[in-house]
Formats: sequence, structure tokens, C-alpha cells
Amino acid sequence: MEKKAWSGRFAGTTHSLVEAFTASIAVDVRLWRQDITCSVAHAQMLGEVGLISMDEAEQLVAALHDIGAAFERGEIELRPDLEDIHMHIEAALIHRLGDIGRKLHTARSRNDQVATTLRLWTREAIDQVNGQIGHLQAAFVTAASREQATLMPGYTHLQRAQPVLAAHSFLAHVERLERDRLRLCDARARVNLLPLGSAALAGTSLPIDRSSVQTKLGFAGLCTNSLDAVSDRDFVVETVFALSLIASHLSGWAEEWILWNTHEFGFIQLPDALCTGSSIMPQKKNPDVLELIRGRTGRVTGDLMSLLMLLKSLPLAYNRDLQEDKPALFDAVDSVLSCLELATLIVDGARLRQDRISAQLEAGFLDATTLMEALISQQVPMRTAHGIVGALVKAAEEGGLHLADLPNAVLQATHPALLTIRDQSLGVKKALEAFRSKGSTAPKLVAAELSRWSDLLTQRGFATTIA
Repeated sequence: MEKKAWSGRFAGTTHSLVEAFTASIAVDVRLWRQDITCSVAHAQMLGEVGLISMDEAEQLVAALHDIGAAFERGEIELRPDLEDIHMHIEAALIHRLGDIGRKLHTARSRNDQVATTLRLWTREAIDQVNGQIGHLQAAFVTAASREQATLMPGYTHLQRAQPVLAAHSFLAHVERLERDRLRLCDARARVNLLPLGSAALAGTSLPIDRSSVQTKLGFAGLCTNSLDAVSDRDFVVETVFALSLIASHLSGWAEEWILWNTHEFGFIQLPDALCTGSSIMPQKKNPDVLELIRGRTGRVTGDLMSLLMLLKSLPLAYNRDLQEDKPALFDAVDSVLSCLELATLIVDGARLRQDRISAQLEAGFLDATTLMEALISQQVPMRTAHGIVGALVKAAEEGGLHLADLPNAVLQATHPALLTIRDQSLGVKKALEAFRSKGSTAPKLVAAELSRWSDLLTQRGFATTIA
């Protein structure tokens, strides 16, 4: 068994249970690309400042690329005694280059090395998640265009409230996703700072050039306090918080479409390829993917809680507790990416059942608020108008009627202005036509928003299909 990199002050070997307990290679092996990228930049910098020769730097870089190719081919054996991905790569380097391989770790510690590779991975993950958000936004915009003329009930408290265009509903999800994207972009700015060069915790006395490494790795700036640089995992927590909110938004959408898919609602037809059946009931077509998207939210939120508890009482600077940051981060990213990908397929493949929606569109007094606002436009005080229409709704319920079907005599007895405004206010289509405020479900405004989002997403490289 090879000696450990830190074994100089120890007598004997590490207990096998300790090796198994402390090894993280099963989790952090997925950082191998980022670790090699980081190490290549570090080796080049060491050569530039003369801490190693340029020939040695070139040999290190070539060997690192060779090790990366070996990882790609699955030829690197993973060993618990080598603890983590960083020591695996260093061991492979020493095996190839001997003492030259031992020089790579000059002026760095695993503390700043781990922090750097994790920032590189997180930066890439954020870009990947934001890309998938763009695809889902494009799917919603395309669906909104396809259903541009579809009118449906909007809900509060899961009770029918006012009419909305289906396109307006779909674009609401686009807006939520945009906030998610912007949160990740904001978090990325704090991810994108280089900790390498902070060494174990206090920096180094060797003449390194951190700015050179910063440029090579594409970081926007340097972490300016070495103690903070090696211990900071705020960027992990912040990223997972943004992911947990994405998961929450997807869960709310999934719940809505699960309801729409029930026989009781009957608003939507989900694609067969994205549903499952029952092992005992042959008629069943279950929205299992939507249910699991809803369920995965608990996992992602749990990842966030795990990270917050991990950091709650850690003193400066690096502590081994921080090894536990990666399972939560990796799980949150993997979960949200898979949910976004499947959500995109569902939105692309689902179709609203316009016949079922239209058949019950007048139920639930969706035009009541519009009638109230029409009374207000006739100088009736708002609270008075509210009471008048409430009384009409009660009368219509008792008679099994819609508001538009109430006799003139009832309207005249309730308030004389009702006879002059009924034709412009009553009925769901008239109620929809009455909307005018910016941001509302007014058809012209929704069409403008649809065009704006299509143009914006196209500029970002996400194709939409506009009818």
C-alpha cells in the first residue's frame, strides 16, 4: 500500500474503518474533469513563475490530459485508501512522472483545491440548469401560442374565480422560471471567484501568480481572504436554495396539471409516453412523472436543509465536515435537471381538452367581478357594488341560473344600472374582453407578451413555435 500524502508525522497505518469512513471518492469522482482543469492551470502557473521548469510544467500538463483520457475510458481504479478524486489524480500523476508529479501540489492545499474544483463544477451546473430552464420556457411559450384562443377558468383557493386565457396561465410559469434563472445567474456571480492560492488557510510564502490562474480558469475575480476562501460554502447553499425554489415552482405546476388531468377537471390530455399504468386496474393512466416531480421537491428542499445544518456551527477555516457538501449539491442539481427535462417533454406533448373546458366555462360565476367593476364605472361605491353582485350570485345559485340568465325584473329591482351594463359585462367571453390593465389576461396584452417572450427566448438560442 502506498503511503498517504500526509503520512509523514504518523506512525503505522490508518485503520481500515477510518479509511472507509473518511473516503469520499464514490461521491467526488464526478469532479475529475474540474480537478484536471484546475491542475493544468496551476501547473502552467508554477512554470510561469519559475517554481518548476517550463519543461516540467509541460510534462505535468500532458500527463494530466492523459489521466483525463484514462478517466474517460474508465481505466482509473478507484481506491478508498486514496480518499478522494484529488489524491487519485495526484497518485496517477506520480505513477507516470515520479518526482515531477510530486511537484504539482506546490503552493496549494487540498483545501483550496477542493474549493476551486467545486466552484468550477457548480458554475457549469448553473449554466446547465439555466439552459434547461430556457428549454422549458420555450415549451411553455409554444404551448401558449398553440392555445392562444383557449379560454379557461382561473382559480383562487381552488375555487373558480375569473376567466383567463390559457396562454396567460402558461406565461405565468414562464415568469416564475425567469426569476429562477435570474436567481441562478446572481448566485453564479458569487460562485465565479477563484479560491486557489489560498493554500490551507493562510496563503503561501511562495511567489505564485493567482491572477494568471484566474484568467486561465475564467473566474471573474479572486477570493480576497484566504480564511474565508477555503471555508466558504455559501455558494453551494445559495445555489441549492435557488434549485429548491425551482423544484417548488415545478411542484406547484405539477400539482395543477395533475388536477387538470383528473376526470373531475378533464382539462388536459397528457402524452401516453409520459404516463404509467396500474398493475391491477387496466383502465388507469397515471400522471406518475408529474407526481414524482412534485415528490422530488422534498428531496431538494432536504438537500438545502442538510447544507444549512452542516454549516451552522463551523469555526474558521476548513473542517472535514465540508466533505458532506457535495452529496447534497450533486443530488439537488441532478434532481432539478431531470425534473426540468421531463417537464419540458410534458409541456411539449400535452394538449388542452377545449371541449371539456368550454362545456363548463360558464359555471362558477366567472363574470361576477367584471359585473361589479362595471357597476363601479357607473359611480357605484366598490363595497356597495360588491354587495349587489353578491346578492345576485346568491339569487342565481338558488335558481340554478347563470348571472346572464337572471330576469330583467330581478336586475331592475337590485339596481337600475344593471340593465344598461349587463350586455357588456355578463358571460365569460364578455368578462374576458373587459380586461385592460397592464399585466392582465386581456387578449391583446397576452398576445404582446407572447411575442415578447418568443423574441427574447429566440435571442437566447431557444426556439419557439408561434402560431
